[in-house]
Amino acid sequence: MKAWFKSGAPWVWLTAGAVSISIIMVVGLLLLIAVKGLEHFWPAQVAEIHYTQQDGERVRLIGEVVSQEQVPRQRLLDRGYTLPEGSASVTRSLFKVGNRDFFGADFLWVVTPLIHDTHYPKELMVIERREWGDFYGYLKSVKEQDRVVAVGKNTWRVLQQRMARANELYARIKAIEEDDIGAINYKLEQLRLRRRALELEGEPAPQAYAEIEVREAELQRNYATIQKELNELYQQIRRDSLTAEMADGQVVEIPLEKVVRAYRPNGMGIGEKSRFYATKLTEFVTEDPREANTEGGIFPAIFGTVMMVLIMSVIVTPFGVVAAVYLREYAQQGLLIRIIRIAVNNLAGVPSIVYGVFGLGFFVYFLGGNVDRWFFPEALPAPTFGTPGLLWASLTLAILTMPVVIVATEEGLSRIPRSIREGSLALGATRAETLWRTVLPMAVPAMMTGLILAVARAAGEVAPLMMVGVVKLAPSLPLDGNFPFLHLDRKFMHLGFHIYDVGFQSPNVEAARPLVYATALLLVLIIVALNLAAIMIRNRLREKYRAAET
Repeated sequence: MKAWFKSGAPWVWLTAGAVSISIIMVVGLLLLIAVKGLEHFWPAQVAEIHYTQQDGERVRLIGEVVSQEQVPRQRLLDRGYTLPEGSASVTRSLFKVGNRDFFGADFLWVVTPLIHDTHYPKELMVIERREWGDFYGYLKSVKEQDRVVAVGKNTWRVLQQRMARANELYARIKAIEEDDIGAINYKLEQLRLRRRALELEGEPAPQAYAEIEVREAELQRNYATIQKELNELYQQIRRDSLTAEMADGQVVEIPLEKVVRAYRPNGMGIGEKSRFYATKLTEFVTEDPREANTEGGIFPAIFGTVMMVLIMSVIVTPFGVVAAVYLREYAQQGLLIRIIRIAVNNLAGVPSIVYGVFGLGFFVYFLGGNVDRWFFPEALPAPTFGTPGLLWASLTLAILTMPVVIVATEEGLSRIPRSIREGSLALGATRAETLWRTVLPMAVPAMMTGLILAVARAAGEVAPLMMVGVVKLAPSLPLDGNFPFLHLDRKFMHLGFHIYDVGFQSPNVEAARPLVYATALLLVLIIVALNLAAIMIRNRLREKYRAAET
């Protein structure tokens, strides 16, 4: 045994065990996130139960069982519940009853022993609405301008047809409002700024003013035409509605313009549920959020995260590489360079919120404020770049991740044999040509390693972004069809901040919880995809220069 310890084998097994446990914990965490997030999109069974409330009144409830937990029996007795004899603990279920605009809350705790009967009628309907969350009930009729057009057996088929029409009209209205009217408003704002710039110059320019007025009149005519079409679409979409019976027997009317979809999960087969699941998952990735980010999709957050990481990578890579090349290839090694390296290493350990404060003070207020005074005086006092935005967020994260790129690039440069440099110089190449054509290409895999680490850290940062550009809901994407197409001054959404906002700032925590898991899973997948792309590029470059390294 003593010889075995001296051989070092126990420490090898201990290290292997620690690595195995770490891998199991990481895989387990990812599986937990995946299961909790992805199961949200599967159409759950909807139950109708008869239940005795705390005050003894017997009621009918319709909804979904979200989760269950064990609570002490005495606690419920102390709260006034009348329970049958049993064990010391009682099961209670979190029941999603929906209909928040009528009942005041989406969720209700139901004590299982007080449920008298449970059944799952195939006629039970779930309506996913654009406002007020889900609606549960029984379909009664379909109306067209207050006139009943379907009741009885054909009601569901007529509802699906009318709902498809309403969703098509809604998509057209949304496209007109966001694209056509948005473009006109943007152009009108640019003309307003141009007129203001002429006023600030103080020189007479009647021809320029006349051109602006002609262009404004043309845009106003286009706007009037589009607005007329929009009003007609609104009249068409408001034509149809449905009536449904809730759990308490009340019959309510719901306009189809407020409905995303209606489905009957209890009557759906595996194929129908699978198609529904794929549709919901696609919507989650491609659509805009609704209901304070607790419904709909997260495409703006995905777009903002990827765009910010790409811009950050374009900024941090050249600056980090240039700094590393100077420190390794040109700077005279001495006390000053050692101090600089120590400072670079220490910067990697500075809390990220400090970078956020620096970015807000230097980039936003100082640089952005001066840019506004020098180049956008016509927009003042409304800031253009003197406010948090995509550019300042990318620059802040570039500074945050630059130490990683510098250290990784320096390590790569130090591993290149001195004989390669000397051979290049002996063949007549200058020092700059040796660096550019020989040394840097061989160090590219190390640069890519630094970039991979930078991307992994930057994509998950939240604290500094809250100060320099990230918002809860961005009205428009930083990239659109209006010149200059990429608007670096705009605020944007981010997956990390979206997780924080939905998980801790949502007014409906229970409804938002599954989306927290789903968004976290998506953020991990995006980071993995970005890293895999960089790793593939690095491996190709490493194979290309392997012969030179040997």
